[in-house]
Amino acid sequence: MKLKMMTSFLNSDLTLIENTLEETIQAESLLLRKASLHTLQAGGKRIRPVFVLLAAKFGNYDIQAIKNVAVSLELIHMASLVHDDVIDDAELRRGKPTIKSKWGNRIAMYTGDYILALSLELMTSIDKPKAHKILANTIVEVCVGEIQQIRDKYRFDQTMRDYFRRIKRKTALLIAVSCQLGAIAADASEEISRKLYLFGYYVGMSYQIIDDILDFTSTEKELGKPAGSDLLQGNITAPVLYAMADPIVKEKIVKINEHTSRESLDEAIVVIKKSGAIEKSFELSDRYLEKALAILDELPQNRAKKTLKDITNFIGKRKF
Repeated sequence: MKLKMMTSFLNSDLTLIENTLEETIQAESLLLRKASLHTLQAGGKRIRPVFVLLAAKFGNYDIQAIKNVAVSLELIHMASLVHDDVIDDAELRRGKPTIKSKWGNRIAMYTGDYILALSLELMTSIDKPKAHKILANTIVEVCVGEIQQIRDKYRFDQTMRDYFRRIKRKTALLIAVSCQLGAIAADASEEISRKLYLFGYYVGMSYQIIDDILDFTSTEKELGKPAGSDLLQGNITAPVLYAMADPIVKEKIVKINEHTSRESLDEAIVVIKKSGAIEKSFELSDRYLEKALAILDELPQNRAKKTLKDITNFIGKRKF
């Protein structure tokens, strides 16, 4: 079952969020408006707004009260992708040209800043100081995670703990906070919002691990970018760390750098696939998903809970 089908009962609210996203990114500057709209129209699963809405179902669900939270979190995610593409010198995002490739680094950086500022402006409609504190802290942590990723590029002596800390900040936190803020905006209890945060954290960790696996196992068409891009950019992910447990495999991997040829990279990908690292990475992802499902078992029974379970299982099986 596809994500769209699982969340079909939220279709009208998700349409409202999509429309609000488009309305929000309008700017007086034609160039800024075009660049922002280009990012929005590149698509995406909108997984963070989905989590906001589903988490809100455990409280007093009012779409008008929570839509800005959902839109704000998606805008933060969008802004981070725009900035990432500059840092990674990426030409493609989801198979389409990046803002960086169309308009250059300076326009891309200011577009990312603009989108981030819009997200914070939207959140001012939420009269809950705790929500603002959580969001501000999350943005700080995401920035720390991005700096860590830059620091760790081509550092082949890092540990799995380094990897966990990095993907927590890079991906898991924003998903965890989407669940937490959805609950807070709907006035759910402290206990429920805490459990939803943990659920989102575990799902977010699995989500990033699967992303890192797919970088080796999916096609360029499915990824919207060349396979092995993470390794070529020096990002040491779970499959790479597991593969490097074999000294012979490690010797081949540590030779990878930004000037590595496509042929040499493809050879490294084959070696990683044959090492058993992909299977171990899937097992790691599954352990996080099991923790997420265990948290869900502690939540009240409703349609949102069933949908969250379906999404959790979907994340573990996704192909792109």
